[in-house]
Amino acid sequence: MHTTAPDTDQRPPIPKTVWALGFVSLFMDISSEMIHALLPLFLTATLGAGVAVVGLIEGVGESTAAIVKVFSGYLSDRIGRRKPLILIGYGLGAASKPFFALAGAPAMVFAARFADRIGKGMRGAPRDALVADVTPPSIRGRAYGVRQALDTVGGFLGPLLAIALMALFADDMRTVFWFALIPGALAVACVILGVEDRAIGEEGATGRPPPVRLADLRQFDGAFWGVVAIGVVFTFARFSEAFLVLKAHDEGLPLALAPLVLVAMNVVYSLGAYPAGAWSDQASPTRLLLVGLAVLIGADLMLAFAPGLWGAFFGIALWGAHMALTQGLLAKLVAQHAPATLRGSAFGLFNLATGVAMLMASVVAGVLWERIGSAATFAAGAGFAVLAVLLVMVFTLIRRAGRDVPPPDGARRP
Repeated sequence: MHTTAPDTDQRPPIPKTVWALGFVSLFMDISSEMIHALLPLFLTATLGAGVAVVGLIEGVGESTAAIVKVFSGYLSDRIGRRKPLILIGYGLGAASKPFFALAGAPAMVFAARFADRIGKGMRGAPRDALVADVTPPSIRGRAYGVRQALDTVGGFLGPLLAIALMALFADDMRTVFWFALIPGALAVACVILGVEDRAIGEEGATGRPPPVRLADLRQFDGAFWGVVAIGVVFTFARFSEAFLVLKAHDEGLPLALAPLVLVAMNVVYSLGAYPAGAWSDQASPTRLLLVGLAVLIGADLMLAFAPGLWGAFFGIALWGAHMALTQGLLAKLVAQHAPATLRGSAFGLFNLATGVAMLMASVVAGVLWERIGSAATFAAGAGFAVLAVLLVMVFTLIRRAGRDVPPPDGARRP
């Protein structure tokens, strides 16, 4: 039977709250990346820390965020509101910024990073759940793509501002860190003025949901845990972006231009996030995941074996393309396979699992770098990406086999 493609003009618009959350992410990412683009070199060149310490700080920071996301996601489900936790999270992130500028030893950077990541954990799961709460299922891929695209615009504007300020203030990284306070404060203002909360419930429902109990987590089915497993192996394959900065610096990128690494990655990420989100609303998620993994394998191999700055930056660009293809898609899959009243908890559990993986991956990456070299770090990432390909294929085959099993007593499937 002949069918026609649906009229794209009939799709509902992206909700205003999604746009507001996108601009909140943009300003906070400008603030964070002004610091993050310089932090690995600040630790190693200014404070005398080793690469393994950089990996430890990054890994502990990301895993802290992931652990906090479990509790913030659960709490947002429990109280029936997302905005209060989103506001606390962004407020804490902004308040942590001065401590990077004041740091006189790696331990203080560790403490500031720890506080910043707690803020990220407080806001992350409720924010991602709120996007799903306010967005019709037919355009969720686009909604996550819009928020992610704006987030990554901040991801390259922040490093560009860092480069300009480094030139203006004669490579004074501490002064750059002080300026990061301004966009952080703007992010908090956008939460207060632009984000509208919504009572949590089933699709289209209003009113306060019943209290969430730990026993309710049994409602997560095998499809959800499959997404979690895929996300964990993805994380082992990509670890922290701090290693991209160190790689480019080792290949000859001057200190003042180190933020160009995150500029390059986030320009590609930002340009690809919305088209990838739109693609995910129409195409098989398996296809998108496999394409994203193929791109990640290419990125890791380029970073491991391609010589010079051109090879490093080509690998960095591929890294950004892989992020565009996969990060919004994984968020959409988490929302798709979780009950509406447990979305915050679902994002919390997903981020806990991937955050612990980030800790392990970053520590291992740092140790491999120091003991064997940077090529070993990225080659190991490529190996984990191949493992993720196999996991996606196995997961897809299991789901197809489950659909092929005939229902009992000749009953028709719903």
